[in-house]
Amino acid sequence: MSTVLFHGIVFGPVHSRRLGASLGINLLPCDGKLCSFDCIYCECGYNKDFRTKTKLPGRENVKAALEDKLVLLQKDGTSIDVITFAGNGEPTMHPLFAEIIDDTIGLRDRYFPAAGISVLSNAMHAGKQKVFDALSKVDHNILKLDSAILDTARLIDRPNSPEYSIEKQIELFKRFNGDFIMQTMFVKGSHDGKVVDNTTEEEISVWLQVVKETNPREVMIYTVDRETPEKDLEKVSVDRLKEIAKRVEALNIKTNVAG
Repeated sequence: MSTVLFHGIVFGPVHSRRLGASLGINLLPCDGKLCSFDCIYCECGYNKDFRTKTKLPGRENVKAALEDKLVLLQKDGTSIDVITFAGNGEPTMHPLFAEIIDDTIGLRDRYFPAAGISVLSNAMHAGKQKVFDALSKVDHNILKLDSAILDTARLIDRPNSPEYSIEKQIELFKRFNGDFIMQTMFVKGSHDGKVVDNTTEEEISVWLQVVKETNPREVMIYTVDRETPEKDLEKVSVDRLKEIAKRVEALNIKTNVAG
């Protein structure tokens, strides 16, 4: 069982394969997990194994924790490339997500104006106007699509909502008019007796159609790098990831490959 939880509001900086020196912000409980997906590869483990009754951090607590850390990094001469909302689940589930984004932009501009602000999101909540507006303000609006085939998405990402559909996700992506980054985790293996493989030709062909239709400014292609709650998963080779990336680049879309 994977148990990598973030026991604080601000963590790092850590080296991100895709973003560089990243200072993380966790808007979820510090002793458990809260997410609208329950991915079989999540480093934080399965939702059921890390339930919590702890309250979400308040807006002022987040702002104070971030400012304290930024002041310390500045004094130490430590540079960061990005401030990233990630942590123990889906950051946009926080009811004051939009207000916290505004606070973060202000603090970034004051202390590290060259740093970007990133949000790693499953896009399930991007239909809410305040969430959409907040995601539109950040430098790197990174939205997940691990498969364009519903059965595969349900197998890998296990969305909590029975109403989840690829069509709805596509419409949410389209709202950003190309100003977003698509993030796709490629994995192989098995789960609950079912084969897991979103690298087949059928998978890639349908996924590429969604990439073309939604036209993100960049596509992040990666595979597992840390312990996963489902033990029967394996990394996809860098060569295969690069093959997929070439097909995206043929659409004149930038790619970022992390093996």
